[in-house]
Parts: sequence; structure tokens; C-alpha cells
Amino acid sequence: MSAASPTPDPSPSPEVIEAAAAAWLSLRDRGMTATETAEFVRWLQLDPQHAAVFAELDAVWKDFDQLGAVPATSSTPAAPDPDLLAPRVRPPGHHRPLVWSAVGLAAAAAIIVLAVVQPRTPSHTAETAVGAFQKFDLPDGSVAQLNTDSAIDTTFTAGERRVRIVRGEVFFTVTKDPARPFIVTSGPVAVRAVGTAFNVRQSPAGVEVLVTEGRVRLDDAAHGRSLLPAAATEPVPLLVAGERALVTAGPTGSAPAPATVAKVDAPAIQRALSWQERRLEFDAVPLAEVAREFNRYNRRQLVIADPALAAKRFSGTFRADSYEPFVRLLEDDFGVVATRTEHAITLRPAR
Repeated sequence: MSAASPTPDPSPSPEVIEAAAAAWLSLRDRGMTATETAEFVRWLQLDPQHAAVFAELDAVWKDFDQLGAVPATSSTPAAPDPDLLAPRVRPPGHHRPLVWSAVGLAAAAAIIVLAVVQPRTPSHTAETAVGAFQKFDLPDGSVAQLNTDSAIDTTFTAGERRVRIVRGEVFFTVTKDPARPFIVTSGPVAVRAVGTAFNVRQSPAGVEVLVTEGRVRLDDAAHGRSLLPAAATEPVPLLVAGERALVTAGPTGSAPAPATVAKVDAPAIQRALSWQERRLEFDAVPLAEVAREFNRYNRRQLVIADPALAAKRFSGTFRADSYEPFVRLLEDDFGVVATRTEHAITLRPAR
């Protein structure tokens, strides 16, 4: 039996069974190994009370999930379902539920094992849907602004502040605290800061970090080595305000390649961060890239059906969540034909 697995008791008391069931519930939600799953099934079969107590604890946990599902944005708190708050009634003299029949035990075991195979959908500290934006206040006073279709997880301790970008793009304004470094991980990349402001974008192409204030380290998240070019004036290379680093994506599980660093002027920084004002700004950008940006914010996708058209460059400022003015501009001034369906708008040159 693994060290993390609950240990069976040859003659367990109700309290011991409940403690073991709680430990198994925790392992189930974490995700069990094949060995732990086999041990869990054996534990269920040791005593019919095991499955009964486990099922009851699982039901209580699900009730609390329902209580926590009240939307945070509701202006008037909804009254909780009284059935969720009602105590569970047991027959007099019974500390735990009555022993289940053999059929009931088998059904419970099947349901519980299915839950092991299909764990709960993970939740994140903050996330946004396609086309949505969110400003999220972190526990230390720092702020994370999430762009469309983004998600983060956070872990704050006495020694450090950690944020993991699950997907998407986030701009961080970090409260200075030299005793607790602020570390953002995005795939294989770790960005370490104390008090600064920077943008991290995670995409299939790789991880892009843009610093707008202060300085940050850029490291291999797994091994701690710097991903920045060595600097003669600094013992540890740093990415400073007005610089952008791109770490291109490699094969899954491989160490990240060294970052490509470039200077970025003020207008380029403004364009890169225009999403914070719900805008997209383009300066001589190929139409293929324009379409990719619009597609990040809209479920109806722009599709370019002609390679020559995809390579043509365009400039302008548009609302991130409104592609129609841009499509009409292409139709009226650039000889483009747009074919609209429910889920896509296909663009091709007029013939």
C-alpha cells in the first residue's frame, strides 16, 4: 500500500471508517494511480459500511459544491436551498447509515470507481470566457488583468507568491515585497519579479513576456537556468522595461530554448496592450494575423480562403469583440467577398 493511501483497520470504529473515507475522497479528487484505485476497491469490499460512509461524505461534499456555486456577481444574495442545509436524518441509535445490501454496495462501488476514472472538472483562481476580460485583485495587493479565454491558479505563502498561467494572456502589476518574490509560470517558463509590471501571453507559438515597468528574470521553470542572453553588467541577466522576450514552443516535455529579446517602443507597447481597453490595434500587419487576433475574442471565426489575401497588410484600430466593421471595410474598400455562416466568415478576393 502506498504511503499516501488510507490504512485499513481490522476492526474499525465508525470514526476510523469516516477518517479513512475522507482520506479516500481526497485521493479521488486529486486523481488516483492504478495501484491506489485497486486498493480503494479492496477497501470498499472489506465492509459494507465503507461504501456507505464514503457515499455519504461524497454527497455532503457535493452539497457544499452547490452552496459555493452562487454567482459572485449577484447583487442580491440568493437564499440557499433549505434542503441543502437540513441535517441528514439517521435512525435512532445509529451513528452511521444502515448497512447496504449486496446489490446496493455493488452499485455504489461502480459509481465511485467511475468517479475515480472521471475526476471533477478543475476550477481555477480566476478565468475568463471567450470575449470576456477580468481584473483580479491578488491577496498581496498585486493585480492580474486577464484577457479573453484566460485562466490562472495562485499559491501564496509566507516565502513566495506564485501564479500559474493555465492558458491565455495576463498583465500583472506587482506589489513590491523583497521578502516574497513574485513568480509567474507559463508552460516551461518562469518569470520572477519583486515589484514591476509585465504582460505574459501563452500561445501555441510559445510564451511572450513584455515588461512595461521594472525588471524581471526569465528562467527555465524546471531547472532554474536563465533563458536570457548573458549580460556583461549583470550577474543574472534581466528583462527590463521596454523589452519583449519570446520563448518559442518546442516538443512537449523538452527544455525551453533561449529567449529571443527585442526592444519595443512606446507605440508598439500601446498596441500590444490595447486589449486592456477592449481594442485591437494593427500597424501594417498581415491579414492572417489580424484574423487570428479577432478570432481570440469571438466565437464566430474569420477564415481566409486565399494565401495572397492572407499576406496583405492592414492597419487600424477596432473593437476586439466586433469584427463586422472590419469585415465591411474589407468588402467596401479592398475588393473582398465575405461569405457568412453561423460559425464562420470566409474571406476571399472578389473575382
